Amino acid sequence: MLRVFRNIFAMPELKNRIFFTLSMLVVFRIGAHVPIPGVDSGALQSFYAASSLGNLISFFNTFSGGALVNLSIFALGILPYISASIIMQLMTVVFPALERIAKEGDAGRRKITQYTRYGTIVLALVQSYAISVGIQDMRAPGGAPIVIGNLSGFFFSLVTMITLTAGTTFVMWLAEKISERGIGNGASLIVFSGIIAGIPSGMVRTFQLIQSNELSVFLLLIVLVIIVGVTAAVVLFETAQRKIAVNYARRMQGQQMTGGSSSYLPLKINASGVIPPIFASSLLAFPSAFTAFQSSPWLRNLGTYLTPSSVVYNLIFVLLIFFFCYFYNAIQFNPVKLSEDLKRYGGFVPGIRPGEKTAQFLNSILMYLTFIGAIYLSLVCILPNFLYAGFNIPFYFGGTSLLIVVGVALDFSNQIETFLINQNYEGLMNRFRTRSR
Repeated sequence: MLRVFRNIFAMPELKNRIFFTLSMLVVFRIGAHVPIPGVDSGALQSFYAASSLGNLISFFNTFSGGALVNLSIFALGILPYISASIIMQLMTVVFPALERIAKEGDAGRRKITQYTRYGTIVLALVQSYAISVGIQDMRAPGGAPIVIGNLSGFFFSLVTMITLTAGTTFVMWLAEKISERGIGNGASLIVFSGIIAGIPSGMVRTFQLIQSNELSVFLLLIVLVIIVGVTAAVVLFETAQRKIAVNYARRMQGQQMTGGSSSYLPLKINASGVIPPIFASSLLAFPSAFTAFQSSPWLRNLGTYLTPSSVVYNLIFVLLIFFFCYFYNAIQFNPVKLSEDLKRYGGFVPGIRPGEKTAQFLNSILMYLTFIGAIYLSLVCILPNFLYAGFNIPFYFGGTSLLIVVGVALDFSNQIETFLINQNYEGLMNRFRTRSR
């Protein structure tokens, strides 16, 4: 481990990328504590403490890194950007014009990215307007208004929409810069930092509950054992693969005989990673956030069915996870093209005829692995929802949060390892060239 850290800091480019990533995350954490204008923070905290929507607020506050409870300029976080990305990917599959643009190489990807940015701004405007309208009718238990009196009405809504939309746009810019000049996926790392930032405060509240005898030590140990077991299962499934043997026939190329080797095709059980839970959570975040800040009785009743502890919410959540698992794998993995490539280079799966039969075999394996992966993601995501509601744990770390933390950590470490391997390979090639001269 020490040698790995020494190698990281011995490479200026990798060191600069890591420092740049950390600096961007620090900027995000600072902005998560800057409140929007016209809000009484004390009255807001009192309202959250007495609200019946505590589970929902805690759930979405985890993904905003505490910005939602503080109602800061980054209260919407990166979720509008993720939602816009989902919508754009779906539209790319449905509309042939967008599909042609996406296949135009770098120019097409830049256009799709630009459309995603526009969609992010539209979603942020809609969500910020819903928050601004709903929060004006909210009052603390003592009757104190959350919004300062001289800033209520249309002016407050306008200021809130501009502030939250600008904050979301800035967070989107941070995510893109991290992906471009840092290490790892920017959007995932921002969500990762928000989840990690909530752990210390959750631990403090846990010890406070133990001291006040509201939470028993035995129950806490049971929850910790469950967390450790689920974490181990997540690591196991995230790294598990189904290896399909591939043999290559011997053939003559010019004056040389090539082929005759064997390899394998690795297929991950959870090839989609944390994308389905993030997509499903972001889609459910919009109606949940909208109903949570409304004063209409029927909208508030509807919001109770969209809390993480409700059966309706978890059923929709599981269905969305299954949908995005199959959708993502259908986009990323093409069995027909893979079978044609294997046939072109003389590769074949033992016992399976090349061509169409190989494509059918690979497709059946992929469908089976996707089904297993969707079940695994669903169980990991919905189990902590009921534990959180049933045992009243003072922090929400599990399910989607745990998947994101483990998945992003594994991806981050893999990217660092790949960078180190590439640099060592280039160093070996440079030494070889020097000796050749």
